[in-house]
Amino acid sequence: MSKVREVEAPPSKSVSHRMVIGAALGVGESRLANVLESDDLKRTMDIMQACGARIERLGEGLYAISGVAGTPAGGFEEPVSCYVAESGTTCRLITAVLAAGLGRFRVHGAPRMHERPIGDLVMALRMLNVGVEWDGKTGYPPIIIDTNGMPGGEVNIGMDESSQYLSGLLLAGPLGKTLTINVTGNKVVSWPYVGLTLKAMEDFGHRFRVEMLEDEAWVEKDWRTIRNVVPGKTRFVVKPGIYHAGDYKVEGDWSNASYFLGAGAIGPDPVRISGLRSDSLQGDRAMLRILQDMGAKVEVEADAVTVHPSKLRGITVDMGDCPDIVPTVAVVAAFAEGPTTVTNVAHLRIKECDRLAGPAAQLAKAGVRVEVHDDGLTVHPAGRESIQAAAGTVFETYGDHRMAMSLALLGFAGVAVELDDPKCVGKSFPGFWRKWARVTA
Repeated sequence: MSKVREVEAPPSKSVSHRMVIGAALGVGESRLANVLESDDLKRTMDIMQACGARIERLGEGLYAISGVAGTPAGGFEEPVSCYVAESGTTCRLITAVLAAGLGRFRVHGAPRMHERPIGDLVMALRMLNVGVEWDGKTGYPPIIIDTNGMPGGEVNIGMDESSQYLSGLLLAGPLGKTLTINVTGNKVVSWPYVGLTLKAMEDFGHRFRVEMLEDEAWVEKDWRTIRNVVPGKTRFVVKPGIYHAGDYKVEGDWSNASYFLGAGAIGPDPVRISGLRSDSLQGDRAMLRILQDMGAKVEVEADAVTVHPSKLRGITVDMGDCPDIVPTVAVVAAFAEGPTTVTNVAHLRIKECDRLAGPAAQLAKAGVRVEVHDDGLTVHPAGRESIQAAAGTVFETYGDHRMAMSLALLGFAGVAVELDDPKCVGKSFPGFWRKWARVTA
């Protein structure tokens, strides 16, 4: 009988960002437990501290945070420097939150961050009469925010590129007068991440309504039941309020657990990942469904999942709600029988790297043909035994943490996975390689 490999899921990156921001905006001191300690979270914490919050590390993943009582403090002659490095989550959430502050802020990052668009969010803030100027290329960071607070009113925001624009406006909404946010654009991507934002807002005591247009009338809906968001027919009404201090714990991360879930399906031994809530709102919980659709044997407990080595088959899957696990699915698909096609993820081209072209190019080095489409990709596997790479092959991560962790799965085909930048996993999962050894040793 195969030995079951045991791994604990790291704290959720997405939830950690939202809880740190909420506590830093609050009145009084909050205690946050199980916070992810990664490069991206350091950026969020550093910015909130620069804007007046006090953050004290009490132990591993444990923080005491005294908030700014709803008003991030900017500069008046020189803007406060808000360096986001390569954290898109930090950039988009913080940009909206800082617009509810007082003074001047400069949001800037690493070179790749200055190639990732933020124009739709800036246009929305300008609709609310917040001063935002480009400090480089129009439509992209860096930007200068000059604000006297979030005035409230009505604003439109599209979700074609990212759900984080909406999440940022939602987090900022309670800090001003009543704010109505209309979802516009052509499509909605990454909707489950909005659910994580709404859950965080509820945890901190905020009031809001989610309404959908039915028969020319706005009807309030339970946001937990919403699965299909139609642009032009969905809006959010956020009431003024304060972020209440309290004690909060961050749940485990389904995104970063995806590599271990995949390892269970294609590796030699079952893998049990603990610390995962089976009722989580995280969109990347879809990894379970995808593996099951591919034929994997999965056992689900209240706070853990076990995946068993299985004979996998190719599938066609819409991953618009869970784009971060596309690189994982692409590598797992290389071990399946028959092609796997991923759709509705055109926005992956503007992530830390082009997460359509990147997996295709690197899987090709291991003998796997990947066809890239306008909105997705198709993996054409030729059998596990055909997954091979020449001695000395170096796989490129493009500095992208999700590329590095997903490519590690090629090792289960006997490929010596040498990465050009293995340390880039520190962006979201600094302990990845130590935990990865538990399923490969």
